[in-house]
Amino acid sequence: MLSTINVTVHASQFPECVKETLLAGLRSRRIAPKFHYQSYKQAQLWLALHRACSPAWLDPDCERIYQQGFEAAAGSLPERQVNVAGLGCGGGYKEARLLALLAAREKALSYAPCDASLPLLLTAVGKAQETHPALPCRPLLCDLALAADLPEILGQIEQPDARRIITFFGMMPNFEPDVILPKLADLTRAGDLLLLSANLAPGPDYRAGVQRVLPGYDNPPTRAWLGAFLEDLGAKPDDGVLDFSIEESAGLLRIAGDFRFLRERELIVHDEPFVFRPGAVVRLFFSYRHTPGLIRQLFQAHGFRVIGQWITKSGEEGVFLCRKQPGG
Repeated sequence: MLSTINVTVHASQFPECVKETLLAGLRSRRIAPKFHYQSYKQAQLWLALHRACSPAWLDPDCERIYQQGFEAAAGSLPERQVNVAGLGCGGGYKEARLLALLAAREKALSYAPCDASLPLLLTAVGKAQETHPALPCRPLLCDLALAADLPEILGQIEQPDARRIITFFGMMPNFEPDVILPKLADLTRAGDLLLLSANLAPGPDYRAGVQRVLPGYDNPPTRAWLGAFLEDLGAKPDDGVLDFSIEESAGLLRIAGDFRFLRERELIVHDEPFVFRPGAVVRLFFSYRHTPGLIRQLFQAHGFRVIGQWITKSGEEGVFLCRKQPGG
C-alpha cells in the first residue's frame, strides 16, 4: 500500500464551488448526483449498494461483455504507450481490469482516474496499484459537469504522445445527454477510443423494460444511500418518503427518486435556512435507461462511431466502444 498519493484538485471541487453547487441544488430542489458520493459514509453505502444490486456484480454475463470490450479496445491500439483516463471512475474496479489486460500485452501505461468523490478516487488508485504496482497514476478530483477545461487538464497530467482510452463506465444514466455528450466530444481527440457502459431497458418494449428494472432501485440499499444526503444535513428518516417513478425527458425514459416531506423540517446549510413544508419535493436522483439503438443515435449525433457493442443476455447492461469520426 502506498504511504502517500498526490491528487490534482480541479477548481470545480474547491470548497467554495462545492458550497455554491450544493446551495443551488437545495434552492432548486434538484440535487447534483455528486453529492451522494462526497463523504466516506456515502461512498461505502454506494459500494455496498453496487455489490447488492448492480448487474455488474450479480450477473456473471457482465464479466463477459466487459472482458470483450477490454480486449477489443486493446486490440485497436497497436502503439505501445497508452494513457487510460477513467472519467467518473468510482471505485475503479473495471479500469483495474482493463489496465491489467493492457499490462499483460506489454503496454507502457499511465492512468488518470477522475471522480468527484475523494474516497472513491483513492479507492480507484488502490485497485489500480494492486494490479500494476509500478503504474504511473495521476488522480484528478473534479466535477465532470463543471470542468470546462478538462481537455487541457488531462493534457497536462498525461504522458505526451501516447494513445488514449477514455473510459466512462456507469455514468451515462446520471447525466443529461445534452450536458455530457458535448463534453465527451470536446475531450476526445482523433485516434482516441471511448469505452463506456450503459444501463439498458431489456426487451423490445422500451417502457416495459424500464418498468421491469424499477425494483433494482426501489429497495432498502438504494434508500439508505440516497437518504444519507438529507440525513447528513439534519433531516430525519421519518420526515418524509422516497418515491421512485418513471418519467420521460427529451424522448428518453429515466427512473427518478424524489423525497417528499410529510412534516415540516428546517435545515441550516452554510448559514442559509431551508424550510421544507409538508408536500415539498426534493429530486435526489435520476437514472436514464437506454437501448442499444438509442446509445448509437446519441453518440453518432455527437461525432462518434460505435465500432463495437456487447450486451448481456438479460439485456440490462451494455458495453460500447466508440471512435471519434473525422470532423466530428
